Amino acid sequence: MPELPEVETVRRGLEPVLSGARLSSVRANRPDLRFPLPDGFVQRLIGARILRLDRRAKYILAPLDRGDTLVMHLGMTGRFEIAAPEGTVRPGDFAREVTPDDKHAHVVFQTEDGATVTYFDPRRFGFMDLIPTDRVSHHAWFAAMGPERTVAGLGNIYVCEALHRSGISPFKPSGGIAKKRLGPLTAAIKEVLAEAVEVGGSTLKDFAAADGALGYFQHRFRVYDREGESCPTPAC
Repeated sequence: MPELPEVETVRRGLEPVLSGARLSSVRANRPDLRFPLPDGFVQRLIGARILRLDRRAKYILAPLDRGDTLVMHLGMTGRFEIAAPEGTVRPGDFAREVTPDDKHAHVVFQTEDGATVTYFDPRRFGFMDLIPTDRVSHHAWFAAMGPERTVAGLGNIYVCEALHRSGISPFKPSGGIAKKRLGPLTAAIKEVLAEAVEVGGSTLKDFAAADGALGYFQHRFRVYDREGESCPTPAC
């Protein structure tokens, strides 16, 4: 599943096209993704202006001028493709492109500026919802969520990398970590996430960024998916 850096990469790719844009057309090619789309999904979006694009952990949030927030989660295989009058939007340098299959094009957004943003999801583990903006932080998905950029949005990849850089065993119970080590751990988490966002995240199986290209933070892995290989730390 895409973690914080991958979702942030997608958000940054969508931002120039969707932030401030008014939706002239919305098409849902099926009534559900992982969960059913909310009642009146298409009608509530057509004509709405997206005020900005935010991210909370692994969720992309698009507050609308009508008082709702469009919440989007990529699941395992969700991705966006952007087609604009000036050509394909490419938010960063990636390893190679991926061409999504049209049969998995589930939701299509069109803006008054002529951009088309299509959501593809072969396995349909992603989902979308419309939540009143003033209730988002109280919603079950967000109410108990941890602090941003040190807990929320982390998964196995970046946890492994941050623990290694901090010299903390991944087998140690979190409640047993000495307080003096929490500062370096926090710094390592932020460092790892910043590096991953800079290069567009990691390519793991089905993940692709907003422009359909693959991220490559995996080339900087020190421990994740390197079982049996030598440690890259000098004199380890």
